[in-house]
Amino acid sequence: AEALVRQLAWRDFHRQVLAARPAATRLDYRTKRDRWRSERTAGAEILAWREGRTGYPVIDAAMRQLSQEGWMHNRARLLSASFLTKTLYVDWRIGAAHFLHWLVDGDVPNNQLNWQWMAGVGTDTRPNRVLNPVTQAKRYDPDGTYVRRWVPELRDVDAPAVHEPWKLPGPARSALGYPDRVVDLADGLDRFRRARGGTEREPRG
Repeated sequence: AEALVRQLAWRDFHRQVLAARPAATRLDYRTKRDRWRSERTAGAEILAWREGRTGYPVIDAAMRQLSQEGWMHNRARLLSASFLTKTLYVDWRIGAAHFLHWLVDGDVPNNQLNWQWMAGVGTDTRPNRVLNPVTQAKRYDPDGTYVRRWVPELRDVDAPAVHEPWKLPGPARSALGYPDRVVDLADGLDRFRRARGGTEREPRG
């Protein structure tokens, strides 16, 4: 009950924010002067994210569930948003538009302002809100059930390897038919830090 009330409070808060500042549906609430990558500069990575072919199983599972069911768990939403805005350093508006297109429970205040919250340009701009998809997958999907349900290429891979298929031996890796990673996590974090002036701390688990 407390968790439900907390989420209702967030919903009402976001509605109040947009009532006061309607432009926040499309503009940063607190800009960090980000030089976000766009469809023009990151088109292939954005397409891979939308289609669930990033090479990171838990991200791909979440995005495939979204396109097939029009819904995904809040943790999957956070991971997908963190990956797009922090790891790929893509404009949050691109992700927000994609979610609104598919979500059966899409809600403009919650959607837009939660995307800004994850991107670090909303009402709470904590810079270290970077979620590691591998660490998170091992914590919340330890046996790989969720990943294997939505990423059938990995159905025969046991945990914990199912969350890091790039570490499998060459022949086994090639036989999966699963895409390579669109970016190394360390490289993505380094790009994000440089874009934010090198002030970001280590990512959260």
